[in-house]
Amino acid sequence: MGKNIIAHDYQISIKDRRQSNGHNSFLLWFTGLSGSGKSTIANVVEQKLHQKGIKTYTLDGDNIRKGINNDLTFSPEDRTENIRRIAEVANLMVNAGLVTLAAFVSPYKKDRENIRTIVKDVNFVEVYINTSVEECERRDVKGLYKKARLGEIKNMTGISAPYEVPENPDIEIKTEYESVEAAAQRIIDFITPKLKLYNE
Repeated sequence: MGKNIIAHDYQISIKDRRQSNGHNSFLLWFTGLSGSGKSTIANVVEQKLHQKGIKTYTLDGDNIRKGINNDLTFSPEDRTENIRRIAEVANLMVNAGLVTLAAFVSPYKKDRENIRTIVKDVNFVEVYINTSVEECERRDVKGLYKKARLGEIKNMTGISAPYEVPENPDIEIKTEYESVEAAAQRIIDFITPKLKLYNE
């Protein structure tokens, strides 16, 4: 079947879209344990970008699982497929000229490397929200850790399933020592040079 699929070559390019928007486009990928603060920080970063007139869109784990990925479980195989689909969607958004923010536990290194391959390394910024499992469990904003401890949730990252820590993230945020506002501003400072248009 694959040999019968031929990509159509449209005239408007990613360069055209970026120039129309007045800024570069790329993917900001927030990874960390459930309750680490990924979505909270991503939300503030997006607000700051919006205030600067940057075209953005945020993909969030729970929201995606209610729609495009509502057929997937939390098994290792489905987690991998979950991230693969999100990476493909994010890649479309980057091609559309948007600064795309994605907040997902994404516990496996191989899956995060696959994201980098799909969107291309130059378009990928990895943000590791480094919050200890003890702190995440203390916050337990969704009540997931309590359920996991009671055995009601299986494959809970940090409890009964592994989280593979990023080895060389572009940005590392330690939420137990840094406020949301300070973290968001540090991310903005890091990506500001990347927002500038370059000759492609």
